[in-house]
Amino acid sequence: MKTLVLAEKPSVGRDIGRVLHCTPQGNGFLEGKDYIVTWGLGHLVTLKDPEGYDKKYKEWKMEELPIVPKKLETEVIRQTAKQFQTVKKQVQRQDVKEIVIATDAGREGELVARWILKEARNQKPCRRLWVSSVTDKAIRDGFAHLKNSKEYDPLYRAAVSRAEADWLVGINATRALTCKYNAQLSCGRVQTPTLAMIQARENEIHQFVPESYYTITAKADGITFTWREGKTGSLRTYQKERAEEIKKKCETHSRIIKKTEKKEKKVYPPLLYDLTELQRDANKRFGFSAKETLNIMQRLYENHKVLTYPRTDSRYLTSDVVGTLSERLDACAVGPYRKMALTVKAQHPETKKWSFVDNKKVSDHHAIIPTMELAKADLDKIPGGEMQILSLIAQRLICATGEKHIYETVKAELSCNGIMFTATGKSILQNGWKTYEEQFKKSLKSGNSKAEKEETPLPQLSEGMTFEQVETKVSEHFTAPPKHFTEDTLLSAMEHAGSEQMNDEVERKGLGTPATRAAIIEKLVEKGFVERKNKQMFPTDDGIKLITVLPEVVKSPKLTAEWENDLTLIAKGEKSADTFLAGIEELVSDLVHTYHEVEENGKHMFGSDREVIGKCPKCGGNVYESKSNFYCENRACDFALFKNNKYFASMRKELNKSIAQALLNKGEAKVSGLYSQKKDSTFSAVIHMDASGKYPQFSMTFDNKKQKSNQK
Repeated sequence: MKTLVLAEKPSVGRDIGRVLHCTPQGNGFLEGKDYIVTWGLGHLVTLKDPEGYDKKYKEWKMEELPIVPKKLETEVIRQTAKQFQTVKKQVQRQDVKEIVIATDAGREGELVARWILKEARNQKPCRRLWVSSVTDKAIRDGFAHLKNSKEYDPLYRAAVSRAEADWLVGINATRALTCKYNAQLSCGRVQTPTLAMIQARENEIHQFVPESYYTITAKADGITFTWREGKTGSLRTYQKERAEEIKKKCETHSRIIKKTEKKEKKVYPPLLYDLTELQRDANKRFGFSAKETLNIMQRLYENHKVLTYPRTDSRYLTSDVVGTLSERLDACAVGPYRKMALTVKAQHPETKKWSFVDNKKVSDHHAIIPTMELAKADLDKIPGGEMQILSLIAQRLICATGEKHIYETVKAELSCNGIMFTATGKSILQNGWKTYEEQFKKSLKSGNSKAEKEETPLPQLSEGMTFEQVETKVSEHFTAPPKHFTEDTLLSAMEHAGSEQMNDEVERKGLGTPATRAAIIEKLVEKGFVERKNKQMFPTDDGIKLITVLPEVVKSPKLTAEWENDLTLIAKGEKSADTFLAGIEELVSDLVHTYHEVEENGKHMFGSDREVIGKCPKCGGNVYESKSNFYCENRACDFALFKNNKYFASMRKELNKSIAQALLNKGEAKVSGLYSQKKDSTFSAVIHMDASGKYPQFSMTFDNKKQKSNQK
């Protein structure tokens, strides 16, 4: 009898198969003496579309809402049905006695496996492989410590609850909006409050009115003292007359040092990276989008095997990992990090107590750290972007295991006619981990790391010292508006959204999870509600309009943050999934019923100024362009031309606007620059479109000879 192992992706499946001595035996699986290894392609199963419950839902009508099936059902994704059948066949083999779930060790990975096994009608016992890296050693250790899959039932319930909540909110809100405003609009449980935050920031910037304020300085013997409000400690006053009065008083009186104060301060090493913090740093230092960073990390994790599991929300390690720190620092002792890593290792980090070690603050996975495989990796074969992310993670481990940074501050208070000024200085006593951070910054060639303003030591000052020559100055400044979000600051805002409105007892605050935030941002960009300009995020006109017409309940970061907390509690077995979904259903019902008949002019609020690309070949409606496709304005019509169309992609061509216009107006388009893999050259052809079926079909002709293609 054999054990079937279900991985999430082919690359991980092949890694597991190699460790278990399995070889290819057919398309989509590997087999050995004791094990069979197969895989998904990510999700092979999803929740049914509304028309899967009733054909009437195929046409979008306001009167059919809300759509709340008694029980949400799953179905096999048509595009990956072939691989699903392969998996199902292995599940149902008579010689398979048990299943090992080896999908990604997290909420989404659990959902991928459970839904596949559910649709495959599995009745066999399951165990769970739970690893934080896909090195050979980690896989072997994981198989030596397999868990009963029932231990992860709460995690699965949380994953299902998340998927069903997103379906209920997304389907109903999107259809309600689209029907009401006659435009291709969408609304999501996490997507919408994220857009609302971007729009709120934009409003703050536009409504901002600069205000004058004043600072007063007194310069004596090259030392600059700054006036500080005695009661509030503020360094500014908004009254010019008061500032001038303070200056005048100081010009005619003696100045004396009233007090000097020395304090020793410590800055402990930073915590390790979770996914969100890493995405923020990668955006700040290298300009990477959150999605780019996640994709790079997946490759470092799956292909190069030099990183632990990337989709983690923890910045801590468990105590059992501490014993491996010396080995991991050895692994980091390559290239520009060799000296730094070996210096830190020599201090025996595995024997010390670290702030980043806390078993209670690690749920599914610990912080992102390098694996021991890094020592064997050929760094010359790792592409530039991947090397930059790897460098961030390596230097963060080195910094985190370094000694604390110790410095001394000196504060001197200058009295001038009873008015107090202060000057501060700083002296480094022990640079500690800051040494490695500074070296890393110097090694960066990106040129976008701004130099930090260094505070210099003060000269020797003592109480009672007087100054005769003092230059007093009033400077005018203006308050600045809030800055536009970058992906760095947007990720931070998503992580902390709603925090100020929630109790301290709430475990997880914010919009989405570290694993989903990048996809949310990309979705907003893809749908044309947000655009990137010079790393900054701006709401588009349609994004602004969408937020304007949405009710507060679906825009609320607080509500969405509460939902995320509920999902965390469900994953821990501390909250009922039924109670959570009952609340979602009530919200959806209220949401739909609050929408009244829109005024006639409101129906043209969206898209009225959009260019008509052509006429729909199915219904005759106008076809408009979105970020991802060319779509018919009639929601009852399912016609669409996708820009990443597989037929064109196979010839390394995007279905662009000019091609779409020709296809819609003439049924054919002359296209040049098509690529032939067989001949390794480009060619020109006439592409013909047949829109009579469910999906557009394409073919091409050369010299009036038509060669048919069945691709869609």
